[in-house]
Parts: sequence; structure tokens; C-alpha cells
Amino acid sequence: MSWQLYEKARGLLSEEFGGIKKSFGGKITIALCYPNTYQIGMSNLGFQKIYYLLNQHDDVLCERVFLPFPKDEFSFKKKNIPLFSLESQTPVHNFDILCLSVTFEADYINILKILNLSHIPLKCKDRSEKHPFVLMGGICATFNPEPLSDFIDIFFIGEGDEAIDEFVDAVRCFSLAINKGKDGFYKRLSTIDGIYIPSAYDVTYKDSGAIEMVLPKNGFPQKIKRRWVKDLNKTPTSSKIITSNTVFGDMFLIEVERGCGKHCRFCLAGYSYRPVRNYSAEVILKEVSEGLRHRKKIGLIGSAICDSPYIDEICDGIAKMGGTISVSSLRLDRLSKKLVDLLSVSGHRTATIAPEAGSERLRRVINKETSDDEILDAVQFMTSAGLTDFKLYFLIGLPTETDDDIDAIINLTKRIKHSILKIAKSKGHLGNITLSVNPFIPKPFTPYQWERMEDTKSLNSKIKMIKSGLKGVSNINIIHELPKWSFVQALLSRGDRRVGELLYKCCELNGDWFKTFRETNINPDFYIYRERDFNEVLPWDHIDSGIRKNYLIKEARKSKEEKTTLPCPEVGECRRCGDLGCVMNI
Repeated sequence: MSWQLYEKARGLLSEEFGGIKKSFGGKITIALCYPNTYQIGMSNLGFQKIYYLLNQHDDVLCERVFLPFPKDEFSFKKKNIPLFSLESQTPVHNFDILCLSVTFEADYINILKILNLSHIPLKCKDRSEKHPFVLMGGICATFNPEPLSDFIDIFFIGEGDEAIDEFVDAVRCFSLAINKGKDGFYKRLSTIDGIYIPSAYDVTYKDSGAIEMVLPKNGFPQKIKRRWVKDLNKTPTSSKIITSNTVFGDMFLIEVERGCGKHCRFCLAGYSYRPVRNYSAEVILKEVSEGLRHRKKIGLIGSAICDSPYIDEICDGIAKMGGTISVSSLRLDRLSKKLVDLLSVSGHRTATIAPEAGSERLRRVINKETSDDEILDAVQFMTSAGLTDFKLYFLIGLPTETDDDIDAIINLTKRIKHSILKIAKSKGHLGNITLSVNPFIPKPFTPYQWERMEDTKSLNSKIKMIKSGLKGVSNINIIHELPKWSFVQALLSRGDRRVGELLYKCCELNGDWFKTFRETNINPDFYIYRERDFNEVLPWDHIDSGIRKNYLIKEARKSKEEKTTLPCPEVGECRRCGDLGCVMNI
């Protein structure tokens, strides 16, 4: 029954604390959408922060939208009910703007589903003035928006919390204008750094299929500059809406720092969130005090939590206030005793660490210079503190990888298992290891953006090799992403505008990617298995990430030579990698 869809939305609202409800009269209306389920979307701090910041404007009404579960999606279609917002159950197509916050390429097909369910034409060119503007932000918009350029009117490049006021001002001016033509609005938006209007750029191609050039139309910038927040302390990022119906429902989440200065050459987040910035201990502990009113456990969020210069002070403060903590992962080379002890007191038994490569040689290649002995010492230190279970992350298919490096994953895992067992046994626990093995995907704006991805047959063989090598070793569970899905992710992260045709067809075929490949004339291998020349125009070259291309080329060459790069300096100004003017410990 259709009423059940509305009741389900009201039921979710009834279990929330901190939601915002406004009346529609005379306001700019924004439907903020996370293209996955409520449980996943509401676990995303960035999504919650954008919702909160938009609603700080008195003349803005922002309501949330999520992808329905498959059963509910069927009901929307069968009853011909347009997808609606959570707060007021207003049809999405009645809002002024549909704003998408996108974190994963796997959600691209969900974006098209949401447009369909909202009764909004998929392609920008097929929409009229009566339809909402469709805007997309998030890390996926920042590193390569091109595969979605047929479907998204406006992209925001960078950290959305940096430019919300400017964007709202532009929309406000547009809403008051007598002539409300899209072209005028786009021209006004283009004066804001970070705004990218794909329809204002023409792309030409060579006979080889590579991009020849990207040309802006008159009045639009040649390069779109990535935006980033200069001072995080002005607007702390923490759980704004409290609900048990999320992946982290038992925690109050707080961002401790943003960015990572370790220069791991495969890591998109390390380059996309540069420069490294830290919240002050005072600001964090104020958020902790608020959070402990709602939850006993504080979830500390960040790319490199252990690198925060205030982590010990933060841990002391949480302990004194009677709270417990959880963290996403730990850096082996910067373990804080206070952090590990508080994790143990908090009831944590599992530590997540990421050696990434099995051999020391390959770790030098990717600039993750941690020795086997350092890894084992850290494991013993954490096990002694009571963290007896471990989740280990490894990548396969990295540049220069050989079978010896795969053997090294097997051998290092066994040595870690032995180190755990020596200590954990005395505590009455054998210790469990979850080994997460995932294919390496060369990402934009990293030194590996010119590399090819290893073929799925070879990747499957390496996974089989690891499983065989650890067969019979007790208390080790191996999980991995299927290489065929990594293939699709690589296509979406490295593709150009023509990949939009594949997305469109895949939506028609209900998400069947491999049938899509068979029924279209676009060869995905061109984007995935082809090594690029340093001089080739890449689909994302018209985006200025703040990091110099020559620096990435230098890092790519150093990788081949197994030369490492020092981390970002912890204090002072640095322009080593680009024109960010990084100032550490802000």
C-alpha cells in the first residue's frame, strides 16, 4: 500500500533527535540526497554537515532524500508515486534544487535511479525550466565529474562546507531576478571558485579516442579550482542528527582532522583532502561534551587520526568525561599509547591496520615505508593492550607487483598471526584476523593516474593464490572485492563524458553492466587497461586540484625507482606539491 511508504518515512523521523523542520513559504527549497539507503547516508558526516549548514539560512529549506530499499522502490514504481523527501514527504521534483552528495562510484547508477523515481528526465538537455537544477558534490565530483556530465547540471569541486554561503547568495539572486534563464544563472555561478557547469565546456577527441582538448564557452573559466576549508575550527563536523538507524548508531561521530600528509601514491583521499588540517583539542572536546549527552561512545573520524598533534589530549578529555571511543583505522608508525589504552578500556577488541603491500620493496614503491618488524612490533603492542583481533587491508595489482609480493602478503599475515597468538593466548583468546584484499584502481590526481589497471583474470589468480597460501591457517577470514566490480569502478573513476552513454544504457538494463558492455560500441578496456602518456589530456585535467601535475609526474617516476618521499612538514608553510600554501596544525 502507498501509505506504507509515507509511514516508513515518518517512522524514521520519529526515532531521530536533531532534525530540522521548516515551512515551505517563500524559501529556496533544496532536496539534499545521498544516493543510497537512509542507514548508509545518515552515517556520512559530510552529508549531515551540509544539511545543517544549508538550514542555517533562514530563507533556505533543506530536506533529505535517500534511495529506497528495493521492495520500496518497486512500490514507488508500481503506484507511480514520485520519490519524496523525508521531512515533509514532498515530491523531489517540486524542489528548486536536487543536491546530491556522492562518495562512491558504485552509487552512480543509483543517481539515475533517483532521477527516474523522482520523475525528472535523466539527461540535462531533456529537462525544462519546471524541473529542479541537479547539483552534485562530494569526493566523486571533485576527482572526476565527467562520466556524469550528461546528467548533472552543476558540480561542486572540493569541500562543500567552504562555499555554501556563496552558493546560497547566487541562488537567492537568481530567485529574485525577473529573467530567470538558466544561462544567466550559470554565468553567475561560474564566478564562484569550485563551481563547474559541464554544459559550458566542449570536449573534442583525437582519432585515437583520447581527448584533444576541453574548451570553455565564452565567460567560463579555463580551470575549475578545488575549494578547501582554511580553518576547520570555525564549523566543527560532528553528528547533527542522532538516530540508531545507521551503521554507527551507537556512536556520536566527530571529525578530528582532515587530510593526510603521508604521500601514499595510490591514495586518492591523501591527495584530494590535502592540505592536512587539525581541529584544536578545545573544539573537539566541546563537541565530545555535547555528544556524551546522547551516546557514551565517541567515534573519531579522519584520514590520519594518529597524526593529530592533539590526540593524547583528546583521549584524556574523553576519558575524564566518562566516554569511550572508536576509530576507523590506526597508523602503525604513529600509535599513541593513550589512544590504544582508551580503545581497550572502551571494549575494543579489533584493530584495523593497512600494510597495503606484503613486501617492504613494494611498500617503498607506493611510499608506505613501514618495515615488517615495525608492523609486528605494533601488532604486539596493541595485542598486549587487549586488542587481540585484527583487520588487515592489502591491495593487489599495484605497479611493479610480482608473485613474490603476493607470497609476502601470505607470509606477513602468518607472522602477524603468530605474534598475536603468543600474547593473546595468555589472555584466553586466540585472536582472529580478517584479511581484506582489494584490487588496486589507479585514481585521478594521484601519481598513478597514468597507470593501467591489472586485468581481472590476473587479479582473480592472485586472490586464489592468497587463499591457497592461507588455507588451513586457523582464525583467518579472507574477504575481497570481486575484480569484475573493481573493473566497473575503474571505468567510472577514470572515464570521460562518453562513459555517460554506458551509464544511461546500464540504467535501462536495470544495472546489468556486463550486458551493457555487450550491447554498446564503447570499449571499457580503453579506459581501464590502457597506460596513459604523461602528455595525454586526461578527462579531469580542467580541474585544478591545487597539486601540480609535474609533482605527480615526479612522484610516478620516483615510484618506479623505489624512492620514497618525506611526509608533509608538521609546522610552517609548504608548497612542495602545489599552490595550496599548506599551513600545518591549523
